[in-house]
Amino acid sequence: MTDLGLMSFFLRMEIKQAEYEIFICQKKYAKEILKMFKFEKCKEANTPMNQKEKLCKEDGADKINKGYFRSLIGCLMYLTATRHDILNVVSILSRFIHCASELHLKAAKRVIRYVKDTSDFGVKFTKNKEFKLVGFLDSGWGGFIDDMRSTSGYCFTLGSSIFS
Repeated sequence: MTDLGLMSFFLRMEIKQAEYEIFICQKKYAKEILKMFKFEKCKEANTPMNQKEKLCKEDGADKINKGYFRSLIGCLMYLTATRHDILNVVSILSRFIHCASELHLKAAKRVIRYVKDTSDFGVKFTKNKEFKLVGFLDSGWGGFIDDMRSTSGYCFTLGSSIFS
């Protein structure tokens, strides 16, 4: 066994360690995604999704190349390991992998533009003496237009660390 010192990169995640904190981000991977899908020079977006936009399976728009859309969503899914701010919209877009249209692609491109603007975002874990358990929950009742399913999400933190 060899001691290589503090970890700095692992599975496309950049780890920055200090005495009382650890910061994990995927800045390099985000830039690789921008390059792979030719978005290096795109206009940036300040939010990952248009809140008034409701996506559905049969939206009347032209169908697109499923392989391209799947690849884009797959890359974004891996990015959600440290980017909880895009987790909801990527989850919504992944519902349409089998029936992607121009509107779905437009929404996915907006996420990419948001990632360009916020590529240095990540998760910070700090040393904390107070271990208070805090939970957050949100629901969208009947928010999925196609079959009126409800969508919910939750997260739990202990101290400064999110764990679920």
